[in-house]
Amino acid sequence: MLELVIGSKRWSSWSLRPWLALKRTGQPFHERLIALYQADGATRAQILPHSPSGRVPALKTGSIVIPESLAICEYLAEAFPEARLWPEDPDLRALGRAAASEMHAGFRALRLECPMDLARPVEAVPLSDDALADIARVRALWTDLLARSGGPFLLGEWSNADAFFAPVATRFRTYAVDPGSPVLAAYMERLLNWPDFREWEAAGRLET
Repeated sequence: MLELVIGSKRWSSWSLRPWLALKRTGQPFHERLIALYQADGATRAQILPHSPSGRVPALKTGSIVIPESLAICEYLAEAFPEARLWPEDPDLRALGRAAASEMHAGFRALRLECPMDLARPVEAVPLSDDALADIARVRALWTDLLARSGGPFLLGEWSNADAFFAPVATRFRTYAVDPGSPVLAAYMERLLNWPDFREWEAAGRLET
């Protein structure tokens, strides 16, 4: 059976992404949760036996360990094509992969100034110009992909691209960021009301 090693659901946006993708496949898997931010290096010490990078998430397939969220999502798309984690249309697929890669590698100011915290009360915070630029770029990506695909998700059906932007939707909600248009607000609500995300969120809100 597949095993997914994840961090605290309240905070671990990196873990959320492949967890959503794996849930979408419908495959049974074992979830190993390791609490983040433990004192004296305890978190890393608990992760290392399961992930050579010392970080979460990591997918254990029985023969290999994949210790990186984007690589996990790509592996799942190839291993379980019936889940359609990427669309058949090659142009949409390429744009979706580009968007997921950009999310994976960029948006540093938004990450630092608006960390994912599913139990934090909704409250706006002052944002730097860099964070505002990141928000503008997210809006542009969402607008373009929704227009190209026709929705209701970024590439039409729910996909890995939506898994990568689900944590952004939580950040926008938590820090009272205007999504930018009614279309984007509706998309954000679809992400936040996706049944698998709601399952993750409910567990995250119970964590201390």
